[in-house]
Amino acid sequence: MKKFRLTALVLSLILVLMLGLSSCKKKEEEKDLLARIKEKGKIVIAMEGTWAPWTYHDEDDKLTGFDYEIGLLIAEKLGVEAEFVEGEWDSILAGLESGRYDMMINGVDLTEDRQKKYDFSIPYCYNKTAVIVKKDNTSITKLEDLKGKTTANTISSTYAELAEKYGATVIGVDDLAQTFELLLSGRIDATLNAEVSYYDYMKEHPEADAKIACLTDDAQAVAIPMPKGDDSKALVEAVNKALQEIIDEGKLSELSIKYFGGDITKPN
Repeated sequence: MKKFRLTALVLSLILVLMLGLSSCKKKEEEKDLLARIKEKGKIVIAMEGTWAPWTYHDEDDKLTGFDYEIGLLIAEKLGVEAEFVEGEWDSILAGLESGRYDMMINGVDLTEDRQKKYDFSIPYCYNKTAVIVKKDNTSITKLEDLKGKTTANTISSTYAELAEKYGATVIGVDDLAQTFELLLSGRIDATLNAEVSYYDYMKEHPEADAKIACLTDDAQAVAIPMPKGDDSKALVEAVNKALQEIIDEGKLSELSIKYFGGDITKPN
C-alpha cells in the first residue's frame, strides 16, 4: 500500500511539473515578436552588405551604409541592440518568411505582391529606377526598348520584374558589382537599378563606360519588411513610431544627404 501511495505521489508530481512546463511554454508562445525582441535585448536585421550606399563594407571591411545606420537608430529607439546578418537577396526574404530575421533593411521597394507576404513599415525614402547601358548604346532610350534585350539583376527584385515586364531576358546576379561587370564586358545590354546606386557607383568608378539611358517617371517607395501576421503587429507599430521620430528629428534627411548627396526621403 505504501509503495502504491509513493508511486501515485511521484506520478502526481510529474503531472504537476508537466502542467507547469506546458503553462510556461504557452505563456512564451503568447508573447508577440516585439515582446520577444525586448526580452532578448536585440533585434535581428538582415541586409545584403554589397549594395552601396545602402548597405556595404567600407575600406576597413566594416559594415556600413544608409540602411545600416537606420537599423542602428531604430534599435536605439526600441531600446535594444541591433544584430546585423548579411546574406543574398532571395535567402534573406526566405529567412524573413520563416522567422529567422526580425526585419530586412536593404532598400526594399514597397510593392503589392510583397505586401501579401510581409508586413511593411511606413516608407522612409523614395527612388527612381534607372536603365543603365554602355555609353555608346543608342538602341535603348526608353523602357519599351528593353524588349528582346538581355539585362542582369537579382532574381525576384523589382528591377528584374520591371525588365521582364518590358520584354527583357533577365540574367540572375548576386550583387551590383557583378551586374556592372557583365554590363561593361558587353555580356548584357542593360541593367535596371536605383538611380542613386548608379551615381554612387560612378563616384567610385568615374572611368566606367556607363550612362543612364532613361528613368522611370515615378519614384518608388522604400520600406522595411517584417514577418507577416498578428505576431508582428506591435513590432510594425513600434518601428513606424521610431521611423517617424527619426524623420521628425531630421536625422533621416541627414543620413540621405550623407550617403546619396541629396534628400531622397520625400516622394518628390
